[in-house]
Amino acid sequence: MKLIVLLLLAAVVISLGSGLYFLVKDKDGPHSPRLLTALKIRVALSIVLILFLVISYKLGFIHP
Repeated sequence: MKLIVLLLLAAVVISLGSGLYFLVKDKDGPHSPRLLTALKIRVALSIVLILFLVISYKLGFIHP
């Protein structure tokens, strides 16, 4: 359980770093398609992480 959460968090941070890299290095700046893709991936991973935590809580796998 903890490993899945840590892997998803690591993937979010890696996506954030790649977005920053594309923002700085691409000629289009904030209008870069690769930056938009990195943002989409980060948002999708964050949604998956939140859903995973909520479902795990509802099923009783994790406790507050």
